[in-house]
Amino acid sequence: MARGGKIRLVMKIPFSRFPRAAFFRALGIPLAPLIAPLILALTATPGFAADPFGVLEAVPPVTGLQAAPTPCQPADLAQPLSLAEVVDLALCNNPQTRQGWASARFQAAQVGVAQAAFLPNISADVSVNRQRNESTRNNSPYTQRGGGVDLFWVLFDFGARAANLENARQLFTAAAYTRDAAVQSVFLAAVQAFFQRQAAAAALDAARLSEKAALESLNAAEARYNVGVTTPADRLQARTAHAQAVLNRIGAEGALKTTQGMLANVIGIDPTRPLDLTPLPPAAPDAGFEADLGRLIEEARAQRPDLAAAEAQFRAAEANVDAARAAHLPTLSLGVGAGRSQIVGQPFYDSSNIGLTLNIPLFSGFATTYRVHAAEAQADLQAARREEIRLRVALDVWNAHADLATATQSVKTAADLLASATESERVAAGRYRAGVGSILDLLTAQAALASARQQRIQADTSWFVSRTALAQAMGALDAGLLPTLSSGER
Repeated sequence: MARGGKIRLVMKIPFSRFPRAAFFRALGIPLAPLIAPLILALTATPGFAADPFGVLEAVPPVTGLQAAPTPCQPADLAQPLSLAEVVDLALCNNPQTRQGWASARFQAAQVGVAQAAFLPNISADVSVNRQRNESTRNNSPYTQRGGGVDLFWVLFDFGARAANLENARQLFTAAAYTRDAAVQSVFLAAVQAFFQRQAAAAALDAARLSEKAALESLNAAEARYNVGVTTPADRLQARTAHAQAVLNRIGAEGALKTTQGMLANVIGIDPTRPLDLTPLPPAAPDAGFEADLGRLIEEARAQRPDLAAAEAQFRAAEANVDAARAAHLPTLSLGVGAGRSQIVGQPFYDSSNIGLTLNIPLFSGFATTYRVHAAEAQADLQAARREEIRLRVALDVWNAHADLATATQSVKTAADLLASATESERVAAGRYRAGVGSILDLLTAQAALASARQQRIQADTSWFVSRTALAQAMGALDAGLLPTLSSGER
């Protein structure tokens, strides 16, 4: 009876991570003539360890969205920030944009994984065995060592790898468009936060003017009451109006703090950091944005990145169907190996092999069949999602166009209202000071003026935001829009 025991140490190392020829020279094993040229050619490729297929470099830039001449430069937050600087800070610092870039790079790497399936797998192994066998060598333990290299290469698979590669490429395209959509969303959020912060500051200034006017009216009423030319009711009405103006100013201060925090969040800084913004002129829109809505919708469908992403996801699902169907089909593979082993103290033993393997799937418990059904259902799902987004694009353009048309008319009307209310308040104040007008007329005129100021601020803000929202709905939101917004023109 033979008894034996052994201690074995085996290391299996991917050849791409190992010094190529040094391993074999250390063991005295020559590279097999059949695979040595291929190994050296593959591993000597420039950028072999980093990005040999160049897929990461293929991640496209987001065109047209750099807001500043030199994007992602540190901004001096102690100085007033322009709209372009706010947008640039948001695009560079907001986590949503970084997530979009990371997703695009991930899918680019998946393209590299799919391309790698067309190349052979090469691995090297080293083994050292300490053995003892009672039936040989006088029960003395002995050491056996060896090493080798193996190559496995799928030569033909009826399109499975090509389908997987197409799937990866379409998912990469979808990720790039999804990133563009996320960037446009951040762009729009930055513009909205900028104008809301501006509107809140203007509303606070208007509230302070109204409070000042109410205080002047209260002082006038007090003076007239003290000399006996007015009733206590006038003084009480003036006090009530002044208290209401103070409350409005306190509310405006709170709203300003809220918009300050929203703006800080969008540009990726803490809300405790003080921020100042450059002033903007009033909106001065015209009707130049008006156009045939059908043409605008078709342009939007050609430009919207979310619809392009949905189209790419549908094509990826179709490629996945082809890959699932190819799993039913045979594969033809090449295998090559070479190695050398030695029992210490005895001559080397060399071995090599080469062969073709035809693998024919016969039965897998219907798993492949249901994988095909699942892939087909996924393709139908992506087709429905694509149609959903296609319809949503039309609705987005319709709503944004309607909002901008309304905002354009509101700006003009609010300007007329403010001019009229200002003159009315001036006349009422003069009449009251002259003793021929009532306190009720004055307070009514002041309230109308305060409301007109707020409506003008809201109309201007709505126009700026609606103008940006229409560009975003069209898929045309880019840095070229910022000078238009900053000047208050169309």
